[in-house]
Amino acid sequence: MNIPVAPHANEGGLFGRPLFDDPSARDLSRVGVVDVGSNSVRLVVFDGAARSPAYFYNEKIMCALGAGVSDTGLLNPEGRIRALNALHRFQRLAEGMGLSELTVVATAAVRDARDGADFCAEVLEQTGLTVRVIDGREEARLSAQGVLLGWPGSYGLVCDIGGSSMELAEISGGQVGRRVTSDLGPLKLQTVKGGKKGRRAHIKATMEELHSAMGTQRDRLFLVGGSWRAIARVEMHRLGYPLHVLHEYRMTPQSVRSTAKFIAEHKDHEALRLACGISGARMALVPMAAEVLARVVKTFRPKDIAISSYGIREGMLYEQMPQRLRDRDPLIEACRFAEAKDARMPGFGKRLNTFIEPLFKSASFSRKRLIKAACLLHDVSWRAHPDYRAESCFDTATRSNLGGLKHSERIFLGLALLHRYRNKREGTHFENLYELIDEKTRSDAEVLGKAMRFGAMLWMEKDADRGEMRWYPKKKKLELLLSRDAMPLFGEVAEARLNSLAASLDAEVKVKMRRKKS
Repeated sequence: MNIPVAPHANEGGLFGRPLFDDPSARDLSRVGVVDVGSNSVRLVVFDGAARSPAYFYNEKIMCALGAGVSDTGLLNPEGRIRALNALHRFQRLAEGMGLSELTVVATAAVRDARDGADFCAEVLEQTGLTVRVIDGREEARLSAQGVLLGWPGSYGLVCDIGGSSMELAEISGGQVGRRVTSDLGPLKLQTVKGGKKGRRAHIKATMEELHSAMGTQRDRLFLVGGSWRAIARVEMHRLGYPLHVLHEYRMTPQSVRSTAKFIAEHKDHEALRLACGISGARMALVPMAAEVLARVVKTFRPKDIAISSYGIREGMLYEQMPQRLRDRDPLIEACRFAEAKDARMPGFGKRLNTFIEPLFKSASFSRKRLIKAACLLHDVSWRAHPDYRAESCFDTATRSNLGGLKHSERIFLGLALLHRYRNKREGTHFENLYELIDEKTRSDAEVLGKAMRFGAMLWMEKDADRGEMRWYPKKKKLELLLSRDAMPLFGEVAEARLNSLAASLDAEVKVKMRRKKS
């Protein structure tokens, strides 16, 4: 019996049906994806903004399906039972969620094992699910596309580690280039002869072959896979890093070497596991994965290193996107979706952005992008209790699933939204996070927040003439020109908020009624 190999996109794609019939699609209906890996079986259900989908449901079961495949040529018998049970559960969950189908892909363990085809047949017979087995190069391509989902137009080297394999793929200008696969997964490394010395020699020799195939890669290194994320958790613990969000966490070559050494020399891995919130099955693989990562960094010498929570599952979605959708900014798309779903006046965020824009004429493109995102999100937390609304905003910005955001940008966005509801940032339990950005950036976030706080007082019907703000930074002069229709909105509370904004700008403020436009 042959293992069913997944078709390429131009043959119908992994989903077998178009997800994005309309190139201008904003929303994505629920889509379920199951990744049958060598170490875990995971179900992810996507929903929400088409370009930056939310994780409606996410469940992982550690099965160790690939444990022992190198020695026996067969799937781990216990892991096979657990994986089958997991797929039974996921299929029933999908029915309960109203999903029309689940897309199931399998990687190294199933494609390498002699009984991989039997396992796929058993799954089909017992659950009705078709398991599509992809080869290593296809796995590398889909993982790289997952990175592109979160970082459109990014460039560098994507390194995806699973239990039984490790893939590399280069990305540049939104395209996937060369890609290779290897046997450097921790489960396979457990079977290498010669102890630690033999394993390290094998890693080094394999890495040299990969370097020969991929060439010099001195750009950013994107790390995909549970073992890399576990190593990042250890590094956060080692450094006392305050924001426990793995996606876009940045490492340096030096910090990787230090963390790998810390793991190797740590005498109590169980205590370390508990401190970092890592499962026992994952922690067992971390020391060998750390050896591999140290060698990847030493061989390819990246300029910096970013953890990606997006990988093969997100790559399967990206595969289906028309180019017009791929070209959109995932952050802005997610914020637009949130505004449409949760704001009291959807569409006001755009008008608010236009109103406060004069304050930020000299801002960089990346900063203006965050300002736009903040305006779209400025009202999505209105249902929270007033005493906790500011903190709810900060928490949403810093910890939610928003693509295309560095950690420093999360803090800036969170602080701006906090100041949308609160003048002072002191006295919250987030103060340890403020230090991730400098004082100037904190001040800029305060100005943005207070500008939104004032601008929100001028709600009027769509396309109404509110007036405008003018900012003269050299003169430290802020002018507010209000239309006749908007003047009644400028009450005591609005005036107090405008004065608070002026104080943050260290500016003199003048309010005028603007003559009617001819």
